Amino acid sequence: MNKLLVIVSALLLGTLLVTSCSDRSAQGKHIVFIGDSITDGNWGCVYGYKPTSAERSHTDFNHIYGHSYMMLIASDFQAKHPEADYQFYNRGFSGHKLSDLEGRWQEDVLDLNPDVLSVLIGVNDMGNYFRVKEEGETPFDFDGWKERYRSLLLKTRERNPSVKLVLCVPFLAKEGSTGSSADYDDREAMVIHLAEIVRELSSELGATCVPFDTMFEDLIQDEPRPSYWIWDGVHPTPAGHRKMADLWEKKVKL
Repeated sequence: MNKLLVIVSALLLGTLLVTSCSDRSAQGKHIVFIGDSITDGNWGCVYGYKPTSAERSHTDFNHIYGHSYMMLIASDFQAKHPEADYQFYNRGFSGHKLSDLEGRWQEDVLDLNPDVLSVLIGVNDMGNYFRVKEEGETPFDFDGWKERYRSLLLKTRERNPSVKLVLCVPFLAKEGSTGSSADYDDREAMVIHLAEIVRELSSELGATCVPFDTMFEDLIQDEPRPSYWIWDGVHPTPAGHRKMADLWEKKVKL
């Protein structure tokens, strides 16, 4: 009798494991985008801005992805490959810095257990630094920023060793209120430094690097109106988001 129970238990456990794997497989790959307002696009905000993922709508498909490059990427892949049943998640939040990502990494990344994780962060770290900067203030801790960014990525890889990491390079343009600021050159230099860190981390961790910065530099060079692509120096126009989506899809193979 005990032997029979052992056999039945083993069969049930095997069935549960197969079912669990099948459910995840049937759902297709989980692709998570996390970052700031450039990624956010007001996703899930049916009746006004909501500051956390839990407060946003996850069922209203009019707003599920927002209106950024992320939405264009998700709609492209899902339209072209319905059989793959890709599961896309937008976890961009307006105004967020790397420290904000740290605070919600468990809920918005690890709990979703992504197969592909795309990160775009940095411009608000710059913006916040110059907003509160005072004469004689300690210089920005670039080394610390890199270590904290690396730590988040390694936590994700520990959760899923096969995760594909996609690191998007932050960018800035001399346009709008950002471009007209008296310290624009200093702001640009900081974003360039953050961009270099993202490239270094991409190389170190074997991540896919998406060079949005050089893409926009080339676009602006060929267009006499920088605002055609980035309307305020930070946020892309719809045309800019389309170019971002095109480059991401060119660089990333799902």
